Amino acid sequence: MSLRPTVDFLLYDWLKAEGLSGRERFADHSRETFDAVLDTCERIAREKYAPFNRLVDIEEPEFDGEKVILPQATQDAWDAYAESGMLSAAQDYDIEGMQLPYTVEAAANAFFAMASVSIGGGMLTVGNANLLMAHGTEKQKQVFALTEFSGRWSGTMCLSEPQAGSSLSDVATRATPDGADHADDPLGPRYRLKGNKMWISAGEHELTENIIHLVLAKIPDENGKLVPGVRGISLFIVPKKLVDAEGNLTGERNDVALAGLNHKCGWRGTTNTLLNFGEGKYPVRGDSGAVGYLVGKPGEGLKCMFHMMNEARIGVGLAATMLGMAGYHASLDYAKNRPQGRPMSNGGKDSAAPQVRIIEHADVKRMLLAQKSYCEGSLALGLYCARLVDEHHTADAEAANEARLLLEVLTPIVKSWPSEWCLEANSLAIQIHGGYGYTRDFPVEQYWRDNRLNMIHEGTHGIQAMDLLGRKVLMEQGKGLALLAGRINATIERAIQVPSLAAHANALGKALQDVGAATKAAWATGVPGEALANAVPYMQAFGHTVLAWIWLDVALSSQDKADDMAQKGRLAAAQFFFHYELPKIGAWLQVVSSRDQTCADVPEDAF
Repeated sequence: MSLRPTVDFLLYDWLKAEGLSGRERFADHSRETFDAVLDTCERIAREKYAPFNRLVDIEEPEFDGEKVILPQATQDAWDAYAESGMLSAAQDYDIEGMQLPYTVEAAANAFFAMASVSIGGGMLTVGNANLLMAHGTEKQKQVFALTEFSGRWSGTMCLSEPQAGSSLSDVATRATPDGADHADDPLGPRYRLKGNKMWISAGEHELTENIIHLVLAKIPDENGKLVPGVRGISLFIVPKKLVDAEGNLTGERNDVALAGLNHKCGWRGTTNTLLNFGEGKYPVRGDSGAVGYLVGKPGEGLKCMFHMMNEARIGVGLAATMLGMAGYHASLDYAKNRPQGRPMSNGGKDSAAPQVRIIEHADVKRMLLAQKSYCEGSLALGLYCARLVDEHHTADAEAANEARLLLEVLTPIVKSWPSEWCLEANSLAIQIHGGYGYTRDFPVEQYWRDNRLNMIHEGTHGIQAMDLLGRKVLMEQGKGLALLAGRINATIERAIQVPSLAAHANALGKALQDVGAATKAAWATGVPGEALANAVPYMQAFGHTVLAWIWLDVALSSQDKADDMAQKGRLAAAQFFFHYELPKIGAWLQVVSSRDQTCADVPEDAF
């Protein structure tokens, strides 16, 4: 079973991606160039990624005391990805980019995520370089960002610390001016950093000749004290190996040391590290302290860092989606070939009859339809949000602002909904395999392990939920929520004219009303603790409503060829979602609307 027909349908039949070539930035592109990118990425993923997904799971990264050792397949995959030009796909032609729409870039990267998310495709490097293109000086762009886009260097994000995971206000890494001439360095104001960073993906390896860390740290005040809260956080470029003003390696190692590799449940092909900055293992010019260059203004580190968060969170959501999709395809193939059991007739089972394939059992079809509705729905949502990114960057001012508002509201959903429900899809894929699914002889258990990360990183599930209910639906007097409701209602108005979709349209309208009422009820007292105690159930209900809208809109695009089996499958998945999934929101919204304090009030000692 191939992913490509689904991608083509969503891109061209549903999102009308060809129309983007009408924008000035994308004027040189066409369906032909978009397809060429998809073809290339599909081929590289098939040849360089998929065959080695199990290998990188078994052969975890090792540290020999000098360097991190990874399988040769990881190096080959990185080289192929870099040579494809995908690291700079969205960049301008004059810096050797493709000026490719993010919609197409996201679709192309889906092939790598499905083939082996564990090997990785450079998401952090691209995000790192994009941030520098937005907030760095011209010299920082030239030396660091452009070299990352070339694939010669790679990048990381260094936010969390051992004592400060999601709570970035508690960051303790310090940055002090490096000498009297620190402000005059051509690479940016120069500082010495000391501290520890935890959970740093791709923090140490030999895949590239240098690693560029983007590090959050605090600059002490005149009394040597760190400013409390997030306002004191600044952002620094800290290269693993020092470079001169022209981007040449100086031959001197920066004071950044690997303290240890984290041994993960899944996603093992990518190193995950604890890094020590400035401990003195690699003194620079005789002194301890990692040399770093300030990005932007002091105290605006989070503002800079969050520039890359929307696309990073879309990337996480698509990674979760494609792991779910990989499990769905594997379990579908297994179900079509595994004989087990006999059909039930009016007279009971005939034990003398031959066994049937398990896909002929209704309950197995239920599990397959659940996976299809979760994963293909999530892919549609991810590509829709990618299209909003293109709108934000290239549309007229009014449309660009609408895209911005929609992205604000939808980003917690596109990150978190696939992370929860495509993980459930992976669980169902294991279930379809039965006992074999619980062994390493089949790939589905690895997909589940790899996917379990996505509810945790780039903002945990609970934090995304509080962001949604506590900030995103309220911001700018609720404009984003109102705009989303308008888009949903427009789909409802179209669908209600189609007899086969009218019931779904009515159900979605009721769900939208219920979400709106629950939003108001949650904040009726104006007490954040009461409103946010059930933020996760709110996000679950909100997400299910959004996915129902996505499926209804997709179903509208599936009407012309309703007799085609692929279209019939999409319509069945849409019907499944409306019949089996959307009704779940009532229980979630009940505790939100009543501001139920069961969880908040239970005493710690009662557990």
